[in-house]
Amino acid sequence: MTRAAMLAALIVCIAMQPAAAEPFYREDLRIPMEAAGPRGLEAMLLRPSGTRRYPLALISHGTPREGSARAPMSPYGSYRQALEFARRGFAALVFMRRGYGDSGGQYAESSGPCGRREYLPAAWQSASDLRAAIEAMRSRIDVSTNGMIAVGVSAGGFATLALTANAPPGLAAAINFAGGRGSRADNDVCDEDALVRAYATLGRTSRIPTLWIYAQNDKFFGPELVRRMHTAFTGAGGLAQFVDFPPHGEDGHLLFSRAIPLWTPAVDGFLRDQNLGTRDIAAMPAPSPMSPPPQLRNKGRAGFADYLSASPHRAFAVSPKGAFAFRGGRRSTREAAEAALAACAEYAPDCALYAVDDHLADTANAGSR
Repeated sequence: MTRAAMLAALIVCIAMQPAAAEPFYREDLRIPMEAAGPRGLEAMLLRPSGTRRYPLALISHGTPREGSARAPMSPYGSYRQALEFARRGFAALVFMRRGYGDSGGQYAESSGPCGRREYLPAAWQSASDLRAAIEAMRSRIDVSTNGMIAVGVSAGGFATLALTANAPPGLAAAINFAGGRGSRADNDVCDEDALVRAYATLGRTSRIPTLWIYAQNDKFFGPELVRRMHTAFTGAGGLAQFVDFPPHGEDGHLLFSRAIPLWTPAVDGFLRDQNLGTRDIAAMPAPSPMSPPPQLRNKGRAGFADYLSASPHRAFAVSPKGAFAFRGGRRSTREAAEAALAACAEYAPDCALYAVDDHLADTANAGSR
């Protein structure tokens, strides 16, 4: 049997294993949108596993500086952030706009030459994708678009503010994490004045309460530019509570993904002020009881602990002598397994899968014999 065939059999066997009752319900889906063609927009929904309708939390991703990085993106890249909103009583929907991930349609967010940017057309195009996602949720029996929130990071934050400038019915609040557009290198933003003018335009008609979260060492949008954007937005009439985080890590632009425990208190306070979400935050799902591979040393054991808390879909590969690698937040278990094996192979030629998501690969192999 070829390695590819063995991997396929392993993934099928893992998928067939029974799952314990979960506190959260997860669903992969496609959002219909005419401009996205037959494939629509790729999405992942995560909500509490109860039977009532949960208010929507629409989560919008950023834009990588390199266009080639758009296709590998997946909704599961924001799984852990979606989980935080699901814990607070929301139905969190992470979706990929046109031109990202496996969504259909063409990339529609170009803003023109660096020295003469037109940021608003990109904002309106992004917002149209957000509207398509909202419309798709209106007919669901487990999601409510009344009292919904929109959450966006980087270019997704800019898109979220554009949505508030012509707010759809039911939008109650919005959260902008490190929002902006036009960063082409660290501390280098194309046509900053045009970006500030775009924020002023959005502020003229935005009347939805918004929370802005930025770190002082954001290398995409530095503190001075952020101050100008915030002043332009609020000076034109927009409502924006600003939270200025101290420097975090090497690049504060990654606060949304790498510092969840730091920003959740600010989000909780904002949601309470708007009378949104639940006061009783649900517990995190119990971690898998899997033990680490016995050949791992201290660094590998720490890596396996990180693996257990990583976003699905994920896989952990290890060699007999303890070389290891794991990959998470992928579109499928197959993609995660292939990526983990490839990463581990950079350190050892004899890596094998140890775990995929919450299942031991050895257990799956035993069941397939």
